[in-house]
Amino acid sequence: MSYIGEMRAFIGHRPMLTAGATVLVLRDHKLLLNLRSDTNTWGIPGGGLELGETLEQTAARELWEETKLRAEGFTLLHLFSGEDFYFRYPNGDELYSVVALYRAENVSGEPRINDAESRKLKFFGLDALPPLESRAEKIINWLLEQPL
Repeated sequence: MSYIGEMRAFIGHRPMLTAGATVLVLRDHKLLLNLRSDTNTWGIPGGGLELGETLEQTAARELWEETKLRAEGFTLLHLFSGEDFYFRYPNGDELYSVVALYRAENVSGEPRINDAESRKLKFFGLDALPPLESRAEKIINWLLEQPL
């Protein structure tokens, strides 16, 4: 069971603070997104830090778990936190996320669904995005203001 899952067993749906990594995979000026099975909205691959992991290890693990992709490295782009990164899952779990945003470098493999967290994986142009999960929308809005 994941660290977050273990903590949920103690606190139920109450708000909790989590740290994690989100990974941008860019290919031909398009961004890889996953159709989330929990919210039925599109998100950016990523997830929660496990005990003893670095954020870079979390980025690598989550990228593999959610997409079957590997990266030679990761470039830290930004840290997000605060009220804007509050999220309430459909099951009632609440959390405040501290999100480390990474760009995956020298990605290998072809994206494939590798767990039950995603329904689809697809590359989208930044000018033609689907309905986004709220945190992904805030991250992408920030990204659109930055030079790539």
